[in-house]
Amino acid sequence: MADLVMDLSQDAGPLPAKPERSGGTRVLIYSHDTFGLGHLRRSRALANAIVEDRPDTSVVIISGSPIIGNFEFGSGVDYIRIPGVTKLPDGDYRSLNLNVNLDEAVGLRQALILQAAKAFKPDVFIVDKEPTGFRGEVVPALEYLKAAGCRLVLGIRDVMDEPALLVPEWERKGAKEALIRYYDEIWVYGLKDVYQPLKALNLPADVDKRITYTGYLRRDVPPTPSLTRYPKITKQPFILVTTGGGGDGDHLIDWVISAYEADAGLEQPALILFGPFIDRDKRGSFVERIAKQPKLDVMSFDNKIEWLMKKADAIVAMGGYNTFCEALSFDKRTLIVPRTKPRLEQYIRAVEAERLGLVRMLSDYEEPPTPERMADALRSLSAQPRPSEVTIPGLLDRVKERLKALTDPEASSAPAYRQAAE
Repeated sequence: MADLVMDLSQDAGPLPAKPERSGGTRVLIYSHDTFGLGHLRRSRALANAIVEDRPDTSVVIISGSPIIGNFEFGSGVDYIRIPGVTKLPDGDYRSLNLNVNLDEAVGLRQALILQAAKAFKPDVFIVDKEPTGFRGEVVPALEYLKAAGCRLVLGIRDVMDEPALLVPEWERKGAKEALIRYYDEIWVYGLKDVYQPLKALNLPADVDKRITYTGYLRRDVPPTPSLTRYPKITKQPFILVTTGGGGDGDHLIDWVISAYEADAGLEQPALILFGPFIDRDKRGSFVERIAKQPKLDVMSFDNKIEWLMKKADAIVAMGGYNTFCEALSFDKRTLIVPRTKPRLEQYIRAVEAERLGLVRMLSDYEEPPTPERMADALRSLSAQPRPSEVTIPGLLDRVKERLKALTDPEASSAPAYRQAAE
C-alpha cells in the first residue's frame, strides 16, 4: 500500500455529468485521525466556523476517530466515519477495530473517501495535515476532484516538526510532489511571526505564493452547556490540567500530582482532566493519588471542554495545537509543559509562544522534572499576564475570508491575510 502514495495512474473512474443540486456551498474535510483528538477537534472547529459564517453551507467531515459521535456539530455539519487505524508504541500502525491487515484497512478507507467525494460533489476539499492522506489514501480523491473543478486546500497547523525530521518524512511520502501538483491553496493555521512550518522544504516560488497564514483557529463555547457534572472544585478559581486525548499525557499528570504531594502550601486547587485514551492502569493509580489530595479533583472526559476552559482561572497543558488555540480564544493564563518525544512540535510552539509573551513554558527537555519546579510554576500562574495583554495583529483566524475567496467568483483571489515574505 506504500506504493499507492504517488501512484497517480490509478483510474478514479469517469467524471459524472453534474446534475442539478440543492443547497449552497459544499465543503468536504478529510481529518487525519490516527492518534488522539487533535485533528478531529481542529476539523470540527473549522467546520463549525464555516457554517456559522455561511448558514447555507454544507460540510462533511471524513474521520476515522472512534469517538467522533461524542462531539456536537453545528447545523449544516455532518460526518462520515471510516474504519479507524491506530498508532502503536513502536510508531507502527494497525487497524483499530477490524480484523484485517493494515493494507486492507487503508484500501477500504481509500475507497470510502473516493466514494464520498463522488457522491457529495464538494466545491472545496480541505485536507488536514497530510497532503496524500494516511498512506496515500486521499490521492485518488484528489485526482478525481481536481479534474471535476473542485478547489483543493491543504490545512496544516503552525508547527509540524523540526526540519531535520519533516523534510525526509515528506520526501518519503511524496508529500511535497502532491503539494505542488494538487493544491490550490495551503492554509497554515498560525502566524508567520511564530513559525514557518514549510520553510525547510524549499518550495517553488509559485507554490510558496499559495500559502496563507490564517492566524490561530478561534474557539467558542458550544451552543448548549455540557451535561457533565462538574466537581465542587470548579465553584472557585481553579487550574484546569488537560492532556487532550490523554494517550500520551501521563508524564504531565504525574508531575502535577507530585507537586501537590510535595508542597502543602499550594493554595489554588486543580482539576485534572484525563482524556478518553489514557491507559487504564495508570488512570487507576492516578485516581488513588488524587483522592489523597484535598486540592485536587479529577474528571475522565468532557466532550465540551470549552465550557471548562472558560470557567478555569488558568490552564496547564501539554501544548498541542487545539489547547493553545483555546487558551488564546478564552484569554487564559497558561503553563505549557510540552511533549518532546517522538516529535518536538509542542516544544517548538511553546518556545515561540513564550518568546512572544503568550504563555509560560515548563519543560524537562534540559532540566529534571522535580516536584518543586512544577509547584513554583503553578504558584506563579496567578501573576502571569493574559494573552490579551500582548498585541499581535491577526492572532486569531481569517479562514472564513479565504473560503469566500475560493467559492465566490466575484471575491478577490488574493489571500486576505498572507503575512508572506516580500
